[in-house]
Amino acid sequence: MACCGNCFCCKCCCRESETRTPEELTILGEFQSEEDEILPRKDYESLDYDRCINEPYVEVLEGISNKKARQYEAVRWVMVFAIGVTVGLVGVFVDFFVHIFTKLKFSVVGDSVERCTDQGCLPVSLLELLAFNLTFVLLASVLVLIEPVAAGSGIPEIKSYLNGVKIPGIVRLRTFLCKVAGVVFSVAGGLFVGKEGPMIHSGAIVGAGLPQFQSITFKWIKLNFPYFRTDRDKRDFVSAGAAAGVAAAFGAPIGGTLFSLEEGSSFWNQALTWKVVCTLFILDENHFNCLCIHLFCFFVFFTLKLFCSMSATFTLNFFRSGIYFNKWGSFQLPGLLNFGEFKCSDGDKQCHLWTAVDLSFFVLMGVVGGLLGALFNCMNKCLSKYRMKHILPKARSVALTLDRVVSSSYMRQYFCPNNTYNDMATLLFNPQEKAIHQLFHQEGLFSPLSLLVFFVLYLLMACWTYGVSVPSGLFVPSLLCGAAFGRLVANILNVKLHMDVYSGTFALIGAAAFLGGVVRMTISLTVILIESTNEISYGLPIMITLMVAKWTGDLFNKGIYDIHVQLRGVPLLDWETEVEMDKLTAGDIMEPNLTYVYPHTRVQSLVSILRTTVYHAFPVVTENRHNEKDFTKGNVLVSNNIHFKRSSVVTRAGEQRRRCQSMKSYPSSELRNMCEDASSEQEPSEDREDVLQQMLQRRHMPYPNLYPDQSPSEEWTLEERFRPLTFHGTILRSQLVNLLLRGACYAESQSSAAQPRLSFAEMTEDYPRFPDIHDVDLTQLNPRMIVDVTPYMNPCPYTVSPNSRISQVFNLFRTMGLRHLPVVNAVGEIVGIITRHNLTHEFLTAKLRQHSITI
Repeated sequence: MACCGNCFCCKCCCRESETRTPEELTILGEFQSEEDEILPRKDYESLDYDRCINEPYVEVLEGISNKKARQYEAVRWVMVFAIGVTVGLVGVFVDFFVHIFTKLKFSVVGDSVERCTDQGCLPVSLLELLAFNLTFVLLASVLVLIEPVAAGSGIPEIKSYLNGVKIPGIVRLRTFLCKVAGVVFSVAGGLFVGKEGPMIHSGAIVGAGLPQFQSITFKWIKLNFPYFRTDRDKRDFVSAGAAAGVAAAFGAPIGGTLFSLEEGSSFWNQALTWKVVCTLFILDENHFNCLCIHLFCFFVFFTLKLFCSMSATFTLNFFRSGIYFNKWGSFQLPGLLNFGEFKCSDGDKQCHLWTAVDLSFFVLMGVVGGLLGALFNCMNKCLSKYRMKHILPKARSVALTLDRVVSSSYMRQYFCPNNTYNDMATLLFNPQEKAIHQLFHQEGLFSPLSLLVFFVLYLLMACWTYGVSVPSGLFVPSLLCGAAFGRLVANILNVKLHMDVYSGTFALIGAAAFLGGVVRMTISLTVILIESTNEISYGLPIMITLMVAKWTGDLFNKGIYDIHVQLRGVPLLDWETEVEMDKLTAGDIMEPNLTYVYPHTRVQSLVSILRTTVYHAFPVVTENRHNEKDFTKGNVLVSNNIHFKRSSVVTRAGEQRRRCQSMKSYPSSELRNMCEDASSEQEPSEDREDVLQQMLQRRHMPYPNLYPDQSPSEEWTLEERFRPLTFHGTILRSQLVNLLLRGACYAESQSSAAQPRLSFAEMTEDYPRFPDIHDVDLTQLNPRMIVDVTPYMNPCPYTVSPNSRISQVFNLFRTMGLRHLPVVNAVGEIVGIITRHNLTHEFLTAKLRQHSITI
């Protein structure tokens, strides 16, 4: 989709004929230009957060007593505590070595600069700085070569994982080791990155791996731990680990918990929660605290994540306080990033942190922050697309007096007279966290020129750096850019307009505005900043600023993490669909070409299906035919506890005609024209069989087989592809492979009761790396043997009607964390299936346009 020449980082102003989406162009068979958006890739697998209620699982449920349930819950709490403590120790490790390497670098370079001030050998000092940075960055790059998934912050990947998308290698132990070591070298190497984003990724990996007690990287790590062997349990621990990572990075356990809920919980209503939060900061502190207590009692379900975050925060606090202050147990350093205490100078009665008049400036700063964030995201998106496709005059420093300076331990005097400091060097030749602290609390003046040059330089370099192949975070660079912007606004108001505003508050609001404009986070970011400042009175201005920055930025593009998710082609599902999407129904977007299995299927058929398809679930069906033998007892048709009279089963030809008639009601369905042709044919007389009847009779066997050349998506006719199929449940690919691998089958001369029964532990033993069909030794299998899949299929999956509106389908799919959603009509026949790719924004937009064209 090409934009007009006068559009920059904005929505397109193209003509109607040029606004087709890439997904639609693909469906319509038209070509797309290189400038089109990247489509969601279909090679990403989805995670299955729904429980498979099959017979082995039911046996486990029946064997659980109250005592075992309490033991299970106790083990869960112990694991959550272990995750929190481990994440806290990871934070201690990262912070300690970053401090050591950074101190070594700046100590050597600083001494060289002081020495060269008199001797005129500044190039030597710069070469020393270059050597340090190149060495550290090279080491970080080598670690990414070992594990490419360790590059970047990891937040887009973890957000995708919690959304239900499986990204290979994202939570492996090797990724964790490369991520932790790489971020140490990236930050120490002077790159414009932070360590807070990688801490979130590292926490998520700890949450995913620790409860499993096994590793793919180190195969000798494999303990017999029978708990938490499903995607559902693993998601909860990953979410708790991500929350612990936020808590350790910012010292904000509540903000970390809200982050995991806002970014990863499918049942969390973001819009409603934001409205509730908006009312909280209008109350005074006492009412606010009281309301918070009631809210947390209400959200007691989330105590696991909060407990994990608290464990990480206090573990990090305990060790950092002991290492840096030798006061073990004093808990003086809550997080890796500490904003310090915001307060006026002693004795200054006229000073206020902020006033009602300042709110108008905060709103304007939010607008500017949203615009700057949109510009940052647009530039970074273009740069990232270029990298994906092709790679993977100097301002003077101003000398300012130290008369009002409270602390000069991090001041840099480079090339300035005595009793003065170099404000530009103070910002550049300090760790980023110390530079933020200086902008928040330094009472000495930063010149507007230095702030402007530093802001522009840092914005461009941070934009250039984010996306390179090193572990890197974006929170700290964004906060530093925004703090410089806010401090610049405060200088203008104080000096030019002769207003008396507190510079630290404006620096904080500027940091919130720019960070909010870049990442577009709302609820969790508000709480994180409040907890980091330890000042509840900042709640209202921070909330207003973030809200305005998000609304402004959303007018132009998405948040930076959503952009990188889109660039990777991840099929991420939004919070909800657009209103106009309800013009579509499930029948419009479903995949009607099904590959299915029968309740009793020969081994050769299963092998053929598994080796020639890539689907991860298959409907278990039977055909509606009068001569049904496998599921008939007397005049009652029995199939997996489904009973109905044979007299109620219509003929296949009549049912096919009925379905074709019903398909006409789907205006955008691809079946409409075909059905019209089928219905226009003369109905066969009752005294002779129709073509469909003859065809099905020829294909009828006691245990039907499905060969590759008979795939429903290839050469079958319309009648074959859409013949009536009674739906009985779904079975996963991993389950079928497991049955073949363990020889769960019976001979044709035997009863299905002779088939060996597998337990729940045997079915989940290989989680999360289940074997593939290519791992099965086919020489050990008898192709004529029969597999009874009914004990292992899910007989009660979530289903929708073909007439269900998209909002209903979308909410069910996203809220319940589904992987497959069968579409079943009123008489229990499966007519299609919906997966994650059928619900992406691009796919729905294309189908909506087809729907409009048809009408």
